[in-house]
Amino acid sequence: MRVGIGIDSHRLVEGRKLILGLVEIPFERGLAGHSDGDVLSHAIADALLGAAGLGDIGQHFPDNDPAWCGASGTVFFSRILELLREKGYRPASVDAVVILERPKLAPHREAMRQALAAALGIPQDCVNIKAKTAEGLGEIGHGQAAAAHAIAIIELL
Repeated sequence: MRVGIGIDSHRLVEGRKLILGLVEIPFERGLAGHSDGDVLSHAIADALLGAAGLGDIGQHFPDNDPAWCGASGTVFFSRILELLREKGYRPASVDAVVILERPKLAPHREAMRQALAAALGIPQDCVNIKAKTAEGLGEIGHGQAAAAHAIAIIELL
């Protein structure tokens, strides 16, 4: 087994859908980014890549490549699973935390777990998502941004 960590953050902006954990969440703003801005999926992607010693999401899906403009985390995960298989690994479990003042994520947690588990090809009980606020501190605490931290375990096929 190997372990990796991933972190991502993006500003909240008008005119974008809020996508977290592959799920669209009703809100008046979304996360800025070259792709869909899904900080949770991006943190998990980095954790998986890190566990396999495969660099980071920016190396595989650069933000200056138009091919990734608006891309969903499912596209990233599909390619990352191929890379893991080539090295003889598969995802085993993911634990993540999203830091966001609002909206509240508790009503969406199970949908996110289900979507992520399906995309990663692991049981839903192997995906854990926590939601925290920044208690009014910094840009996240003032509702201007969101971040996610993730740990992934991969195992031999």
